[in-house]
This record gives sequence, C-alpha cells and structure tokens, in this order.
Amino acid sequence: MNLKYTIALLTFLTVFYFVPASAQTKKTTDKKQPAKTAKKPAAKPATTKKANAKTLGDAASKVQAADTTKKGGQNNAPNNNSSLAEEIVVTTSYKPVLAEAVKIRRNPDLEDKMPYKAPLSYTPLDKKLAQDNNIRQLDAMKRPQEQDSTQYNNYAKAGIGSMKTTFGEAYFGNGKDEALQVGGYVKHLAQSGSSLNKQNDSRQEIGVFGKSIGTDNTLSGRITYKRHQTYFYGLDQDLTPPPVFDPAKQTFNTIGAEGEIAKNFKDEENAFTYAAKFNGYIFNNAYSAKESNIVLSGYLNKTVKQFYAGLSASLDLGSQKDIAYSNNNSIIRANPYIKFQGDNYKIDAGVNIAKEFGMSDRFYIFPAAKLELQVVPKYVRLFAEAKGDINKASIRDFTDTNPFLGENINLINSVDKLDITLGLKGTLAPGLGFKAAIYRNSIKNLPLFVNNFAATTNKYQVIYDNGDARVSGFNGELDFKASEDVNVYGRVEIKDYKMASEAQPWNLPKFILTAGASIHVNDKVDINGSLMFRGSTQDPLQLATSTPTAPVYTNVKSFADLSGGVTYKINKQFSVFAQANNILNATSKTWVYYPNYGFNIFGGVGYAF
Repeated sequence: MNLKYTIALLTFLTVFYFVPASAQTKKTTDKKQPAKTAKKPAAKPATTKKANAKTLGDAASKVQAADTTKKGGQNNAPNNNSSLAEEIVVTTSYKPVLAEAVKIRRNPDLEDKMPYKAPLSYTPLDKKLAQDNNIRQLDAMKRPQEQDSTQYNNYAKAGIGSMKTTFGEAYFGNGKDEALQVGGYVKHLAQSGSSLNKQNDSRQEIGVFGKSIGTDNTLSGRITYKRHQTYFYGLDQDLTPPPVFDPAKQTFNTIGAEGEIAKNFKDEENAFTYAAKFNGYIFNNAYSAKESNIVLSGYLNKTVKQFYAGLSASLDLGSQKDIAYSNNNSIIRANPYIKFQGDNYKIDAGVNIAKEFGMSDRFYIFPAAKLELQVVPKYVRLFAEAKGDINKASIRDFTDTNPFLGENINLINSVDKLDITLGLKGTLAPGLGFKAAIYRNSIKNLPLFVNNFAATTNKYQVIYDNGDARVSGFNGELDFKASEDVNVYGRVEIKDYKMASEAQPWNLPKFILTAGASIHVNDKVDINGSLMFRGSTQDPLQLATSTPTAPVYTNVKSFADLSGGVTYKINKQFSVFAQANNILNATSKTWVYYPNYGFNIFGGVGYAF
C-alpha cells in the first residue's frame, strides 16, 4: 500500500514540474502555421495510482488547451518580427492528505530576521604593564578652583543697653589681597551706673593699619588713638549721713604708632633673617601728667644646620612729667643667643644685658635660657626657663590697671632678678591642649596700688615693696576644641607672696580663674560665655577697730563675674546680638569704695557691607 502511494505522489510531482515548464519554454517552429495543442493519448489504467495520474494529466491538458496565451492574436499577426510571448497559467485543485499534515510539526517562522552585528574596532594601549604586587604612588590631583562666596570687607555694629549703655564698632578693609592689606576700625562703649553719683565710664578707640608683602620683605604699620573717661566717684557708703561731693572727671588720651620691616620666611639652608621695629606713643591725662615713649628694636639671626645664632637689641627712650617731676627714664637692652634644635629637644642659651640711664643708672646681666624636651613624642613636652629683666615704670601702664590713681605717681623701675619656671605642655587627646607650670620669681621693688584716702579722699597711689619680694605660684591652661563648632578654654593662676617690707601684697589677688566657651550652633546662631573668679585681696585702709599694735586692714571680698551673649544671623548682611554682663549681679569691688557695675544687658544690630 505504501508503494502505491509513493508512485502516485511521484507522478503528481512530475506533472506539476514538467508540464508548466514545457508550456512556458515552448517556441513556434513556423511563424506561418498556428500553434497546435498536442493531446496525449490515454493509457489504460492498470492500477488505481495510474488512473489518478491520468486524471491529473487530463486536467492539466484541458487547462493548457483552453488558455495557452492571452495575447496569441497579436503575437501571430503577419509581418510581426517580434518573438512570441506566452503566459501560461496552471490551475489545479489542492486536496491535502493526512500524510502531508503529519510532516509539518510546527508553524514555520516566515519573518526574515538578520541579527545586527556591530563592526568591531581594536585600539592597542600604548602602556607598559605594571606589576600589582607593589602599591603604586598616587599622582597629585589638581585642586579644583575655589568659588568664593560673596565676601564683605566692612562690618558695623551698634546697640544700646540697660545702664544707659551705648555701643558701636566698625571695621573697614580693602578686601582680599594677598600682597596688600589696608583697613581701619572704630570702637565705642559707654556706661552709667546707678549706685553712685557719676559712676560713668566711656572708652573710644580709632585705628588704621596697613601691611604690604613683597618678594623679600614685609612692611606693616598702624596708627591708633585711645580715649578713656571716668570719674573719681569712689565714696565710703558707710558714712552717715553720706557726704555730698561732685566727683572730679579723669580723662586719658593716647596716640600710638608702630611700624615693622621683616624678611620673609624662605625654606632654605643656612638662612639669614632680620627684622626691625618702631613703637611709640604720647600719653596725657586730664591733669598735668604726660608721657612719651619710643622703642627701637630689631634682631639678626643666622642658621647653620641645627644651630641658630643671633642678636636682638632694643633702645627704650621715655620721658615722664607731672607737677612734681620731669624724668628721663630710658633702658637699652642687648640679647645675644644661640639655639640648638633637634627632633626631640630645643635649647635656647643666652644672656640679657640691660642698662638704665636717666632717673636711674643701673647695669644688669640676666640669664636668658630655655629648654624644651619631648617626653611623650608628639604629645607632651617638658620645658624649663630662667630669665630676668627690668620692668619699666609707666604712667600709662599703671593707669590702665587702676584708673583711679592721683597725681604725681611715684615711678621706680622694678627688677625681675631671677624668674625660674618648670612645666609641661602638649596635647592630651585630639583637640585637648594643656599647659601647666610652677614658678618662683624674685622681684626687687614690687609696685603696689594702695589707697591715698587720707590725703585725697578717693584716689590711689603707687608704693613699692623695698627689697626682694618672692612670688611663687602655679599657672594652668586648658583648651578643648571639641569640634569646629565648640571651643572651651580655661586658665587658673595661684600665687603666694613673701614680701620684703610690706605687710601684705596690697590689692594683688592670690587666685584668679578665667574660663569661657564659644559655640557655633548652626549657620544662624552663635553663643559665647565667660566666667571670671577673683580671689579676695587686702587694702591697707585700717578699720576703726584697729590698734597700732594689731592693725586690721580692709578686706576686698572675692567675686565671680558671669557674662554671656548670643548672635543671630538674619542673612549674609544683617545680624542681631545681645550681651549680658554680671549675670549673677554680684555687688563686687575691685578697688575699695569703687563698686563694679551690676547686672546689665545690651543688644543691637550688625551690618556687613
């Protein structure tokens, strides 16, 4: 049965292949004779397969005879030399059988898809292959260009407060210039207390400055004017009834100037450095006191490997006048030195030669030596120092400390004969620095401020401890920078006095503590605070219960002064601030009969432009 089906299929394919091909390729041999259609004689059907083949062949012949060409008339026309073109159409009825359906297992993909292949290009690297077993040194990266925010060169603050306080500050500058800086400032602060008549204090300051950085040298200078006004308002408030008096006014004026030229630092071997400086001022008060002073100083230094050899010197020329005297008080100094410096040590060895001339004629040679030794590398250093010098008596310096001094201040230069200090300094932890030292000083003619109430009612004078006083003590400093936004600091001073001629170190405290903190809360708010604690002192004013054999002196009580402030930044230009002083409202006194200001608060606004 399979053989029969095979023969029939082959016959069917033969008819479909050869008959159309023969019809399409048939050519006319004689153009004058019409085309003839040959009929294939029928054969006897021997089998069923042959009968099917005959049937298919007859159908194909009938179709061919019925429509051999659609354009036969035109192509066979006489005198037509063109070739015969025939179009043969074969139409058969398709009857699929089961065997053909079985052969197609799935539908074919009729879409013509050609995958895209990108052209490949190869670029060889012109680079030497590096070994990975060693860490390669990183190349320096170029720092990106900084984009500065808007900067303002000028700033001003103004405010008012509870004690008729008026406050103002202003700062001016030429802007960001690495080679030239020029600017100026103005300051003002005035207060009026309420406990005593004319308990007023007013301070003003004006200054201009400039700095020019050249290729080899740097020039800098400034000119300042300071004015301080107060009253001798001190009065014994225990007197009944209290006396009525009009306090006298006191005013201090100081005009100062300074200039300096210094060689710029250069990282070179065997460097030679130098500097020269001028400093001077003119001072006067509301009475007859006048003082002028000029200081010329400089130094030369030569580096030879680990050695530094040099000389520093100064010429201090002073003139002091009052009703009772006119003095020339001058000092010349020279300090030759040599320094040794290594990784774990630093040694300064030298002497300080000082010569007085004018109202005094004395000559001294003092030691000037200092040693630093690394105890814990990069953390703790041990230092020791031995030095001495002449301390120049100055009307301006004395009145800066006690503005209630009277006329004709007694002026005697004191001498630090030998100051010995031993201590440690360094870093205990990241951001935590410290310094602690013990010392012992021998001072000749130690100046002291004492009352002169018997003669002037409410003024002070200066006396001296005749002989060599010994001062021993301890100084400690601590600075903790917790972060870029929090900084806390503190300092303590403890002193012990062994006087040569005086009974007590009059009005000199034996204990002083100062501490403070600054906190940057955010870009808008800054907070600051400070604390000062001053120990008790003694004034030689004898009480009514005193006797010549057992004198009782006036005790000035210890006190604490706590202050704090806050600043709020509205925007880049405007800000507001508030400051509160003596928050504890302590009824403290620094000098007898002269109480300090109580609690006061002031605030205002700041503007940058």
